[in-house]
Amino acid sequence: MTKKALIAGITGQDGSYLAEFLLKKGYEVHGIIRASATGNTRNIQHIIHRINLHKGDLEEPLSIHKAVEKSKPDEVYNEADQDHVSWSYDTAPYSYNITGTAVGRFLEIIKEINPKIKYFQPLSSNIFGEVEDDTKLQTENSPLNPQSPYACGKAFALHLVRYYRNVDGLFASTGIFFNHESPRRTDKYFTRKVTRAVAEISKGLRDKLEVGDLELKLDWGYAEEYMKAAWDIMQLDKPDDFIVCTGEIHSLKEFLDEAFKFVGLDYRNYVHINPAFIRKSKTSTLQGDYSKAKRTFGFEPKVKFNEIIKILIEHDLREIDRETNEPKKFV
Repeated sequence: MTKKALIAGITGQDGSYLAEFLLKKGYEVHGIIRASATGNTRNIQHIIHRINLHKGDLEEPLSIHKAVEKSKPDEVYNEADQDHVSWSYDTAPYSYNITGTAVGRFLEIIKEINPKIKYFQPLSSNIFGEVEDDTKLQTENSPLNPQSPYACGKAFALHLVRYYRNVDGLFASTGIFFNHESPRRTDKYFTRKVTRAVAEISKGLRDKLEVGDLELKLDWGYAEEYMKAAWDIMQLDKPDDFIVCTGEIHSLKEFLDEAFKFVGLDYRNYVHINPAFIRKSKTSTLQGDYSKAKRTFGFEPKVKFNEIIKILIEHDLREIDRETNEPKKFV
C-alpha cells in the first residue's frame, strides 16, 4: 500500500527537499500551503503536478484539521514555523504561537483524528542557547537554555512532543537540527546573504557587504541530507529525539574568508561590520554530538563546510548569469 505523507511548510527549503525525497520513495505527498505562500511555490514548481496541496495555516486549527482529515496521512512532517532568530525579537508573540503553541494544536488534531499517525517535529540547536561549559558537546539530554523568542518556541515544541509521546502514546519524534543550508534558503539568512553578495561582487555588481559578529561559530550542514535523516527517524520502531549535525564548527569569519577565496578575492577588502546586525542576545558556541543518530539509523553527514560554500556560490553565479541574460519584460 502506498504511504501518504502530509508536509506543513512544503514550499520552504526543508519542506521542498523532503517532498522530493518522499516522492522518490513512492509516497503520495500532500502539502499545507498558506495563502501568503501561494505565489511563492518556486521550490516545488518542478514537482507541483505530483503533490496535493491543501490551504492551511498553523494559526488556524480548523484548516489544519481539514488538511489532516482529507489527506489521511501515515506520516506528518511539520516543517512550518517562524524560523528566523533575528525576526523573532520583533515578533515574539507570533513566534511563540507558530513555533511552539501550534505544535500542540497539531498533535491534538492527530490524537483526535487518528492517533496512529506518525509525527515529526524539527527543532533547532538554539534551544541549548547559553551553556556553562562550551567545551562539552550537546546531546539529546543537554539542558535547555534558549536565548531568543524563536529558541523559546522550539524548546516548548520539544516539551510538547515529549508530552504527547509519553502521556498520550503518540508516535511523535524530533530532529534537533543544527544549521543546515542550501540554495533554497533565502538571502535573509547569513549564508545566502554572503554567497549572493560574493557572487555579485565578483561580477562587479556591488562593492561591499555589511555583516554583524564575525566571531560567532556555527555548525553548518546540508539541508537535503537532514531531510533524509527526518525520514529515517520516522521509520524507526519507536519515537525519539535525535541530534542531527556535522560535529564541525566554523566562525562567520571563516565562512566569509572561504566564500571570497572561491572567487579569488580577499573578504577584508569588501566586508564592513554593521552593529545593527549583531543579535541583542548571544548563544554559546554549540557543537553537537550526532552519535545517537549514527548508532540508531546510520546518519553520517557527507556535505560539509567547504562543499556547502561551493554549492551556494556556484548556484548564485548561475542565478546572476540567468537574470542578466533574461529578456526584459515591458508592461
